[in-house]
Amino acid sequence: MLGYAFCGSFCTHARSLEELRKLIEEGYEIQPIVSETVRQTDTRFGRADAFCRELEALCHRPIIHTLTDAEPLGPIVSLEALIIAPCTGNTLAKLANGVTDTSVCMAAKAHLRCDRPLILALASNDALSANLKNIATMLSRKCVYFVPMHQDDPEKKPHSLVADFSLLRHTLHAAREGRQFRKLFL
Repeated sequence: MLGYAFCGSFCTHARSLEELRKLIEEGYEIQPIVSETVRQTDTRFGRADAFCRELEALCHRPIIHTLTDAEPLGPIVSLEALIIAPCTGNTLAKLANGVTDTSVCMAAKAHLRCDRPLILALASNDALSANLKNIATMLSRKCVYFVPMHQDDPEKKPHSLVADFSLLRHTLHAAREGRQFRKLFL
């Protein structure tokens, strides 16, 4: 079973859901996980409750959305891999600095205790500024892999990076072999 977590970056949820559907079509069982922000925040991209219902219907499992429910992942509930897509700059910074105050961060911490792959599909407006050091920190960690990423709008958002979600499955397959897929930056 794979863990599949969603963080803020609401504008990337549709692309991430598309990749989640492909994983389900490939036969993967998925444990959905959402951050508290995703669980509670209605945006111009949709209502939180509708998104969570859709996610549970797709995965046929209840969403993990609390620290308490996320903590057993790893030693008690084994996941083959954990995907965070999108992984916001906020979540990246917390992971890089060992902060576990959200359900997604707790899931990642618990999962990494067992040295299994953690795949990050970054979507951050400050990836090439304040968060660059956190990318470097996570690159040096065992079992952490990034979905290849690119600048989504170099002119208007020169510090922003977003994962190429179409490469998520390729990144997962490479991570299961213990290697980073392709170039990190496209």
